[in-house]
Amino acid sequence: MNAVAGGGSFISFPALMLSGVPPVPANATSTIALLFGVSASGGAYRERFNISRRVMVPLILISLVGGLIGALLLVHTPTQTFLRVIPWLLLGATLLFAFGRRLTDLLAGGISGDASNLAIAGASLFEFIVAIYGGYFGGGIGIMNLAMLAALGMTDIHAMNALKVLLSGTANGVATVAFLFKRVIFWPQAIVMTVGALVGGYFSAHYAQKLPPAWIRWFILAVGFGMTIYFFARAYL
Repeated sequence: MNAVAGGGSFISFPALMLSGVPPVPANATSTIALLFGVSASGGAYRERFNISRRVMVPLILISLVGGLIGALLLVHTPTQTFLRVIPWLLLGATLLFAFGRRLTDLLAGGISGDASNLAIAGASLFEFIVAIYGGYFGGGIGIMNLAMLAALGMTDIHAMNALKVLLSGTANGVATVAFLFKRVIFWPQAIVMTVGALVGGYFSAHYAQKLPPAWIRWFILAVGFGMTIYFFARAYL
């Protein structure tokens, strides 16, 4: 799911809770396990990285800062508050992806290699918000990154997935460092999940590039809306 559309944490996070891990440590443990899967996906998408350094470097740096802020917010958030915030964040991300193309005309440029400084600044602001979310709750960061890239003018779903993998991995990576210092990782579960993430991350990213882009977009929306309903039901029913 992470390789194709994002949202893999919507399976791993509930699975960890069912195994007896409390919500906040479950999220932290899921983040560190799936980080390796995201890295494996990056290897499969290496030929799709066609974004200039002038655009990529600011986005990576802002992902580092935002991911760290989000991780620190998480470890200081009460459990019940954490569970109630999740569905609203995911709903917003899914809607943004669904209607992101309509926002494209409102933005000057997009984020191509010759993008204006204003377009890069706008992309960095979006990514800062997405990275905070990713550090706070890794689930759905891929969907949010895809939504941000769609709104900023990217249309090649495979190129978008390549950049999504890089930015999501950056935010989750720095969040993982914070979780390690705070000692909130449940290691037995993390190790088992990491093995699956490595295998699934690489092979799914490889074969996803052979699918029609329209199929992937519909899959992304199905995952987004399905998990939004799940977390609303869990939090409020």
